[in-house]
Amino acid sequence: IRLRCQKGIPPSLRGRAWQYLSGGKVKLEQNPGKFDELDEALGDPKWLDVIERDLHRQFPFHEMFVARGGHGQQDLFRVLKAYTLYRPEEGYCQAQAPIAAVLLMHMPAEQAFWCLVQICEKYLPGYYSEKLEAIQLDGEILFSLLHRVSPMAYKHLNKQKIDPILYMTEWFMCAFSRTLPWSSVLRVWDMFFCEGVKIIFRVGLVLLKYTLGSSEELKSCQGQYETMERLRALNPKIMQETFLVQEIIELPVTERHIEREHLIQLKKWKEAHGDLQCKSPPRFHGAKAISDSEPYPRKALESTPSIILPPDSELLPKGRKSKLPKGDKKRDQGKGRLANGPILEENGTQSSLNPESTTLHQSKESLSSQESEDTYL
Repeated sequence: IRLRCQKGIPPSLRGRAWQYLSGGKVKLEQNPGKFDELDEALGDPKWLDVIERDLHRQFPFHEMFVARGGHGQQDLFRVLKAYTLYRPEEGYCQAQAPIAAVLLMHMPAEQAFWCLVQICEKYLPGYYSEKLEAIQLDGEILFSLLHRVSPMAYKHLNKQKIDPILYMTEWFMCAFSRTLPWSSVLRVWDMFFCEGVKIIFRVGLVLLKYTLGSSEELKSCQGQYETMERLRALNPKIMQETFLVQEIIELPVTERHIEREHLIQLKKWKEAHGDLQCKSPPRFHGAKAISDSEPYPRKALESTPSIILPPDSELLPKGRKSKLPKGDKKRDQGKGRLANGPILEENGTQSSLNPESTTLHQSKESLSSQESEDTYL
């Protein structure tokens, strides 16, 4: 599955795949009617006003969100409002809007809501809390990992005293949905849903490495202002889908590196600032970790044959045809037996097999999915 996601999920399956990878599908099944209940509730006016003001800023040129009050903006409002009711202690954060908008481009509002819940609680826990402590901590982790990946970029940022939170906040909190070209965003999200936050770290490291990682690049970044401008206007070549994805896959930064660095930075944080005020739940590194943490009982597979043979019929060995005596062939032709038609009995009346047993293609998956909401183009 990991390799398939690295190659890119086909557009027609992307919405379904994201739901299954994130565990949003399981959450929806475990909470039937919950979204409708939240959708019908009034909501906190404090959050509703802020959400309303942010709607038109999300992908303003996309056909779903271009019209004020259109169906895309309405669904975006519903999803974001539902989350403020689902997690009132967190409320609403502006960076959640582009995340929800990307989800809504691939699935209906209810499924998008549960995927958003999984991103906020499993993939990026604490990112959208009031104090933004989790994102500051991850900024320090990114900066420390940069020392291994690109010492030159690390030294330059350190020399200019540019804090990681100044350039990586939007990258991480919006999962690069407002930074990269659209084709690259989708490829990054395919891997992110499968492998977890390490993909976000890798993207950030690749961008820093190829923006500030050579003496040629640093010639035009002599000061703090020039460096920040360069990081705000990244070179399109390094964000191009084929180049970026290959670099992400090859970069040797694993979950173990991130977790080890997390413990180091957490210790430094406590020494400098004391305990974290926002106690966020542990982070899950990808679809497998999420699935293992919440085992969901699945029905055993049952055989559902698509071709049902008449009773007492014999299966011939492969490659052999039935041989009838010459007399039988003539008798069959005389009675008008058709290869695929009704069978004439001795008295000339037609008989057919039991209608229930002759139904072809009864496999639940062979013709169409029984879950109509799964297929959403």
